[in-house]
Amino acid sequence: MNDESSMQCLKVLVSGHVQGVCFRHFTRMKARELGISGWVKNLPSGHVEALICGTSAQLDAMLAWLAHGPDNAQVSGCKTRAFTGPAPSEGFSISYK
Repeated sequence: MNDESSMQCLKVLVSGHVQGVCFRHFTRMKARELGISGWVKNLPSGHVEALICGTSAQLDAMLAWLAHGPDNAQVSGCKTRAFTGPAPSEGFSISYK
């Protein structure tokens, strides 16, 4: 289904009221729905960070969702940058590190 040569990874930093609103849980659900691999975690700064890997279409859909987040969140910004490290194995998880 996914062509490995078109696989890309992005790191996303989401700011706003994004902790304490189940942001990570809903992010994992959406990523799994879209077939994206990676992880999501809370940062001590109050931001949420995610590593998302997939095709351009999958990433576009995930970024559009992250820009709004779940109903209780108030996203004020999403900063993205290319990630050139090793791609995560299949699946999407919540990281507690």
